[in-house]
Amino acid sequence: MRITAHHSVAELRKLIRQERRGKIARRLQAILKALEGLPSEEIAPLVQMSERTVRHWVAGYNQHQLAGLEDRPGRGRKKPLTPEQEERLKARIRTGATASDGVCTLRGEDVRQILKTEFHVVRGLQATYNLLHALGFSVLQPRPKHPKADPAVQDAFKKKSRRPSPKSPPGTPTRPSKPGSKTSAASGKKAH
Repeated sequence: MRITAHHSVAELRKLIRQERRGKIARRLQAILKALEGLPSEEIAPLVQMSERTVRHWVAGYNQHQLAGLEDRPGRGRKKPLTPEQEERLKARIRTGATASDGVCTLRGEDVRQILKTEFHVVRGLQATYNLLHALGFSVLQPRPKHPKADPAVQDAFKKKSRRPSPKSPPGTPTRPSKPGSKTSAASGKKAH
């Protein structure tokens, strides 16, 4: 494995000590070990990487120096919605359930259906909850109120149905404990 000595061993050791990001420090350690002449199969277990990964970071360092040890942007899974779609979804959730939703409050499954029909994005239920959380929504909601609910009728029902709770039966009598210990601390047996 060929390595270009952009930095000395002492410089790399100093960079490793100063680096706050663990993954970059491990990559620097791989470069240091390669500069010291170790092959990738010996470096890999020392820095907890595969041999292929060690060779990848050495090639990045050879080509771009320290910048070759940084993660490239644009890696990883893409977001399911564009920023504009995220804003539209937030507004849609904040307005609440509509008559076409057929429910009085939106649940995760309802948001999942909205994503499918209005945004043409298919997500699982857990992925929908994760998306809601990322957008700043909580999955816990207050008890829904039906649009046809009459507060006066509900209050009348509450007043009419109030009755005292039944009394608990008396407890089983127990003997009071006596103060003081009857055992010896050293023996663990009762004293007679």
